[in-house]
Amino acid sequence: MKTINKIGIFLLFMTVTLGAHAQAKDIRLGNRSYHQGNYAEAEENYKESLNKKYNDKAQFNLGNTYYQQQNFTEAANCYGSVTDRNVAKDVEAKAFYNLGNSMMEQQKYQEAFNSYKKSLKLNPDDEDARYNLEYARQKMIMQQQQEEQQQQNQDKQDKQDS
Repeated sequence: MKTINKIGIFLLFMTVTLGAHAQAKDIRLGNRSYHQGNYAEAEENYKESLNKKYNDKAQFNLGNTYYQQQNFTEAANCYGSVTDRNVAKDVEAKAFYNLGNSMMEQQKYQEAFNSYKKSLKLNPDDEDARYNLEYARQKMIMQQQQEEQQQQNQDKQDKQDS
């Protein structure tokens, strides 16, 4: 009976070890494809890794591939998933920064502003995040002014029509 238990434990250990190795291999392949500019292939490698087990690195990198493919909604989802987990402070700061970039591309300036602000709280020395925070603030103000102007124009049009 002890022999069977030892064999079972050995098989379990090997399965876990091989699974972790296969996941790391998928991430490495994804990284290689990403650096070669093959974003669709990198996406598949990262997804394959995530199918085996959730991994913050694969999730973050998958967000990067979506961003490079201009799929900013999916990129934001990936970065948001990383920020929702208990990750290292520097990783969380980068994820919020990239989330801000994804939101900027979607012209969601308030969300971008909030993301950059969170990134700066985690990494106050990040000058890029500071610059982007101010840029998002300015874009947010401009967007609000345009919406107000459109509303005023609509109100004038409604008065003329009545």
